[in-house]
Amino acid sequence: MAYQHRGNGRGLSRAFSAPVRAVSKVLPRTTSSVTPPRPPSRPERSSIVDCGLYVQGVRQPGEWDYRDALAAALERDDAFVWLGLHEPDVDEFADIAQTFDLHELAVEDAVKSYQRPKVERYGEITFVAVRTARYVEHAELTETSEVVETGAVMLFISPHFVITVRHGDACRLSPVRQELETKEELLAQGPWAVFHAVVDRIVDLYLDVASEMEQDIDEVEASVFSRAGDDRVQRIYQLKRELVEFKRSVVPLARPLNALVSGRIPGVPSEIRRYIRDVADHLSRTVEQVVTFDDLINSILQARLAQLSVDMNNDMRKIAAWAAILAVPTAIAGIYGMNFTHMPELHWMFSYPVVVALMLGICVGLYRIFRRSGWL
Repeated sequence: MAYQHRGNGRGLSRAFSAPVRAVSKVLPRTTSSVTPPRPPSRPERSSIVDCGLYVQGVRQPGEWDYRDALAAALERDDAFVWLGLHEPDVDEFADIAQTFDLHELAVEDAVKSYQRPKVERYGEITFVAVRTARYVEHAELTETSEVVETGAVMLFISPHFVITVRHGDACRLSPVRQELETKEELLAQGPWAVFHAVVDRIVDLYLDVASEMEQDIDEVEASVFSRAGDDRVQRIYQLKRELVEFKRSVVPLARPLNALVSGRIPGVPSEIRRYIRDVADHLSRTVEQVVTFDDLINSILQARLAQLSVDMNNDMRKIAAWAAILAVPTAIAGIYGMNFTHMPELHWMFSYPVVVALMLGICVGLYRIFRRSGWL
């Protein structure tokens, strides 16, 4: 669901009037080339991964400082800035937020590593939070194996810039930028083309994770229903936990994408909306797989617990059967061990072999009865 925030009275033109005057002869209307800007001064541990200025879908040469790039983009209707960040801290992001006139609530969400997938509007700026996921290769699935690694990507989208904030390494955006820069016609659609490329890459990773997890589930299922049936419950439960984490990333994303496809979020070009609809279709397929996997793992877990219960009952029956068999010689020996003076057959010559034979006969008979009934 989108939320409209209209209380922001700050304007982009007022915030960037000074940087605009500092850039001379920027971007003539008849050409897409610009004069390379001065090299930016960045701190030693900068969270800025890349900053590019794009005009008519073509990246302009040179290494751009985001202030100069924004000032240049504001001079044209067909230019925008793509600023990529990786896990920025509060201090560094504060200057970026002031430069791009970002709302403080969106900035607070972008700095945090975990956000539920959502889309919100702050004036002309759209804030989108997406959860990322990546399958972690493992030689053997154990009760401590990490199956899914998750992260987050937040996007600030306006007519003249797009800022991507990445948390974690589940989805790197450098390959997305490189691939998108080869599609000038699509990139000319503006910042929303970047959004489509990023989300499309994230959903493709969802499909890869679902495919790999399906193999893990098939392996666990085959182990549980094999003749041995000795799969540990902890291993199944760990796979269930990893699937729940993956589900929290995939399922909530459907609502923001539907809001963008349906046109409830203004500013999205109609051409890009068709591309987003294709991404939403792929996401729907992943959601169906995740829901199916969840039901299947629940069934596998219940089946394994039922197996354990049956095994426990079998063990208890075996213990009870052997206890009944051993109770016969124990009772007879206890009776003749009371040492009374007057007892039948106490002084008979064949008392011992007869009693031993009687105990063995009764024990063998009970064993055959329990064996025939399946208790042994």
